[in-house]
Amino acid sequence: MREVAPPRRGSPVLTIVAGRGVDDIAPHIDARCQAQTRADGPVDDRPEDEFLAMLGHELRNPLAAINNALALLQSEQAQTAAQRRAQALIDRQVGRMMRLVDDLLDVSRIRHKHLRLRRERMDLRAAVSNAVETLGSEAHDHRQELSIALPEEPVWLHADPERLEQVFVNLLANASRYTDAGGKIAVSMHLQEGHAVVRLRDTGIGIAAEDLPHIFDLYRQADEASPRSRTGLGIGLALVRQLVQLHGGKVSVASAGLGHGSEFTVRLPREDAAAGDHSPLSTA
Repeated sequence: MREVAPPRRGSPVLTIVAGRGVDDIAPHIDARCQAQTRADGPVDDRPEDEFLAMLGHELRNPLAAINNALALLQSEQAQTAAQRRAQALIDRQVGRMMRLVDDLLDVSRIRHKHLRLRRERMDLRAAVSNAVETLGSEAHDHRQELSIALPEEPVWLHADPERLEQVFVNLLANASRYTDAGGKIAVSMHLQEGHAVVRLRDTGIGIAAEDLPHIFDLYRQADEASPRSRTGLGIGLALVRQLVQLHGGKVSVASAGLGHGSEFTVRLPREDAAAGDHSPLSTA
């Protein structure tokens, strides 16, 4: 079980009360934040404020969906089929929130060199397949076509299976976020010069040339002035790069520009290339 860091001293604490909607508690969050700002003094904390505001936005949508689903489950008129759909919605949205919180914690661990890789002999195909299965329902909800093409033989790595699955979940979530309904997301894998190469192509909104060099920067987002931009926290891709680098690999991105989709490529050393490291536990 992963540990959850306690709140920072002096930081606002959010308590969710059963039966109360997100709109009911939002004013209390704002009041606590404003009180803390006054207590901290005239420090230029606008970047942090902007990040926290975006975090609140990201958490608000799944919380609202969960609240509505719970109201349906509590209704005596709810039919069995409706209850199943509501329960599936809760499961997906809670999973999304858990991934978001885990990513935030992992970014902090990496920055403070506390994240540890639990390496073992693993088949990379399993990590990619598990990620596709995890995000499959999300792509289905967005009416996107998700395809996967993997080698028939195992692709052995000396790596952390959970962390690599996290890499591909984040990349797939990013592709789904920036791909419109009816779009396509394709995942493929091949072997090249002692490496396993995984490519994720999408037909989404693409990336402007000026944003490409910064796409993996922490808290970095594409130009929000674009009419087709989506909101995000700017942590998922930064975490992808850090986790891939911890495994001795590289991740890159290519796009022909806005409106032309994007392609992310992950290169990881195969087991024979990493044979010199027999340690079952490697620290960042």
